[in-house]
Amino acid sequence: MENAQLDRNGTVQRGRVWTASLVVIVLSMFVSCTMGNSASEVAVDCNGVDRAIVFAGLDWGSAQINNHIAGRILQDGFGCMFEDTPGSTDPLIQGLVRGEIDIVMEVWVNTAPDTYREAITTGDVIDLGLNMSAVQYSFLVPRYVIEGDATRGIQPMAPDLRAVADLARYSSVFQDAEQPGQGRYHNCIVGWQCEQINTDKLATYELDMSFINFRPETPAEFSNSLSTAYEQGEPWLGYYWGPTWVLGSFDMVVITEPAYTDDCWVDGDYGCAFPTDPVHIAISKEFSELAAKPMLDFFTAYEMDQSLMSELLAYMGDEDADPANVAVHFLLNKSDVWTEWVSIEVADRIKASLD
Repeated sequence: MENAQLDRNGTVQRGRVWTASLVVIVLSMFVSCTMGNSASEVAVDCNGVDRAIVFAGLDWGSAQINNHIAGRILQDGFGCMFEDTPGSTDPLIQGLVRGEIDIVMEVWVNTAPDTYREAITTGDVIDLGLNMSAVQYSFLVPRYVIEGDATRGIQPMAPDLRAVADLARYSSVFQDAEQPGQGRYHNCIVGWQCEQINTDKLATYELDMSFINFRPETPAEFSNSLSTAYEQGEPWLGYYWGPTWVLGSFDMVVITEPAYTDDCWVDGDYGCAFPTDPVHIAISKEFSELAAKPMLDFFTAYEMDQSLMSELLAYMGDEDADPANVAVHFLLNKSDVWTEWVSIEVADRIKASLD
């Protein structure tokens, strides 16, 4: 979906090969001398993989962060080299099918190309399951709109706002500057799929009479409308989704809709919540046969909470960090997360490299 693409950006690390660090080499020698032909010795030799492991260098921020987190774990925990091949979804999925790409860390299943589904059926691609669940919201407000914020001197503006059925009586809270008699709903950009869906939602919920359906002209205008309102403590109502730096930066509350059903969505009135868009990890058949079980177990165990990814995207923007630095930040500060993906021996090697 187009709306899921806005935050898929950032600097692609083109053609860069990340080699095993000196710390890993030293650790490998130590393990070899003290433990003999053990599982740990195999692990620091990249499970026998004698070339760089190739990631799909998808052109948005969360995918690049996932690549570098997984790549750094391979490098410092398994003694591997890794690189990425930059590109967009369709050609990189085709590369996965041909065995030119080893790993795609973000396959957005609901919008994956037919090539991907066919390759799963033929066994040319192995789907390793969930990486994260990307969530799409239609109605969001800053938390201070409902609860206030004593530290900023903000009083609650809509204390009983909970569901879309409550919005009409609070339209004056979200007053449109150009048409003061109505509220303003911040929709997606014209041409994005989410814009038409949300337009239909406003009509289905009979909110189109009490709210102006405002459509920004650019992605920057879209995000700036919220960031400006939030900084000034002003009311804001509109659409956003996760994972994004926006939801990692601002404390927002979802205004509830009826639960998603296929019938509601297929009928076309969209009078229910957006479906959750699952994001999976996939590997090529060739890589599944090349990599040893400990490495495949790592990729199977890898799972990123979408709210945490939003935090990492916000960190990348706030600190002007590249995805490699974000990966280090994650490994240093979220050991309770990533140590669940690997063995104790692998985790110890990664911690030693970070020290």
